[in-house]
Amino acid sequence: MRLVVGLGNPGREYETTRHNAGFWWLENLAELQRVSLKTESRFHGRVGRVAAHGRDCWLLLPQTYMNDSGRSVAALAGFYKIAPEEILVVHDELDLPPGATRLKKGGGVAGHNGLKDVARHLGPEFWRLRLGIGHPGERAEVVNYVLRPPREEETQLISDAVERSLEVWPLICAGEMEKAMHRLHTEAKD
Repeated sequence: MRLVVGLGNPGREYETTRHNAGFWWLENLAELQRVSLKTESRFHGRVGRVAAHGRDCWLLLPQTYMNDSGRSVAALAGFYKIAPEEILVVHDELDLPPGATRLKKGGGVAGHNGLKDVARHLGPEFWRLRLGIGHPGERAEVVNYVLRPPREEETQLISDAVERSLEVWPLICAGEMEKAMHRLHTEAKD
């Protein structure tokens, strides 16, 4: 893995919203790795770097808002010649309950505007770490739902999922995605 992207919306008003689960994950990873994220205007985001298995792995929080995330990802990936298969995008997932996590490569975007924009710039073959936030039940309520903070019990479940999924970071960073998937998906059932 050469690039890890956390999806979310910049700005204080969005910090605690469900749509920023990808930001939460990446900020936690940066803290664990003792990496500070600095604003890089050419990449339209906050960027950090960790040394992983003899090469750099970039951490990116796009500051372009969710619907334009692909511009930031494509700028950094293009500059460092990073292929889609070497990119992990961490994002909120309506189709999973709070606390659930899934790791997968490629596939559809299920209406997620951030993923849709990344796929528009890179194609669909990047890795995704999906952090469950639950669904409001009504399609018409989705926008309001993702742009509001989770309830207290959901916040704890999502925080636990972030912590659990960060435990597989060494496998992800080593490119051992099958092992990471197995561990993440198996432990979720225990």
